[in-house]
Amino acid sequence: MNSTTPPTMASSAETPVDVKSRLKDSYDIIANDYNSWTNKHHDTIRLKFLDSLLSKLNTKEPTAVLELGCGGGKPVTTTLLTHPKMTVTANDMSSTQISIAKSNIDPGTADRVTFVEGDMMALSFPDGSLDAVLGFYSIIHLPREEQPKLLENIIKWLKPGGYLLANFSAVDMPAASIPNWLHEKGWMFWSGWGEAGTLQKLKDAKFEIVEQEVQKDTADSGVFLWVIARTPAN
Repeated sequence: MNSTTPPTMASSAETPVDVKSRLKDSYDIIANDYNSWTNKHHDTIRLKFLDSLLSKLNTKEPTAVLELGCGGGKPVTTTLLTHPKMTVTANDMSSTQISIAKSNIDPGTADRVTFVEGDMMALSFPDGSLDAVLGFYSIIHLPREEQPKLLENIIKWLKPGGYLLANFSAVDMPAASIPNWLHEKGWMFWSGWGEAGTLQKLKDAKFEIVEQEVQKDTADSGVFLWVIARTPAN
């Protein structure tokens, strides 16, 4: 199928109980197709916001970053690791994506990245241990009822003055799915609170909004809220 022409999205008020296992299975199957598609269409916007975040971090000092949904590791994980004092924890639910990401990493930087497969909601870090958390096209796969709890977790993990960079659905969307996205077995699911709802959830978690921008996706009909938010400084 033509990956730039999405099939009809089905909206529902209910999230399937097996949503995470189905997403993992789908990404294991479509990993190579997805990486080719997203690198073609989304690398520019990813790097635009990543560059903005990096300009706010003191990367000349040891910097600890968590990447939620690292996918195949390009271009974000590889770009982060070009900074010699940066360590990265790269998380993804797909074992295939983790394997691809490992193969894409420069062996000379492999000692500064830790790959963690699994549900981002199951992650745990000491309070105040991270300088930044990134979530590109990943938090949108989390049922929206879980997203506020994730934000609460992230703000605890971040150091005072630490940053969150992520994109969210700009449309209020309790649950939406496509049965054959990019592949005949590529079942996919998205969820979100919309622009106003997401900004409120961030503020409820005590984040300070530094940058916000709504962008229509160039590859399909999605509209995303891009946010850089900061934890209060001591």
